[in-house]
Amino acid sequence: MAIGKEFIAYTGNAFTIEWFFNKNGGSEPLNYFEKLSETEQDKVFYLFKRMGDFGKINDKTKFNNEGDGIFAFKPQPHRFLSFFVINKKIIITNAYRKKTDKLPKAEKDLAEKRKKDYLLRLKQGNYYEN
Repeated sequence: MAIGKEFIAYTGNAFTIEWFFNKNGGSEPLNYFEKLSETEQDKVFYLFKRMGDFGKINDKTKFNNEGDGIFAFKPQPHRFLSFFVINKKIIITNAYRKKTDKLPKAEKDLAEKRKKDYLLRLKQGNYYEN
C-alpha cells in the first residue's frame, strides 16, 4: 500500500504529522477527524500545525506524554494518540472522544499495537511506496 498525500495531516519545519493507515489503506484516525465539525477540525489542525512548525507544545492540557512512547494531542473533548519516529515524523494512531479523566487502556493498547505494526511494516519496506 502506498502512502498518498491524504495521509499527511501536516508538514512543518520541525515535524511531518501523518495519519496511520492499515494494510488495506484505511485510516481510522483520519476517518474520525473527517467526521468532526469544522470548528473541531480547526482545533486539531491548530495543534498539528503548532507541533509541526515549532516541534513542541508546552501546554500539557493540549499535548501530553502518556508513557511507553505514546503521546496525545488533546483538542477538547477529543484525543489523538501518536508516536514519534525517525525522519521527524509523528504518526497519529487512533482517536476518540474523551469520556473519563484517565486514558482508556484499550485506546493506549491500540496505539501501541499500531505503533508496532507501523514499525514492522516500515522495516519490511511495505508501508510506504518507494
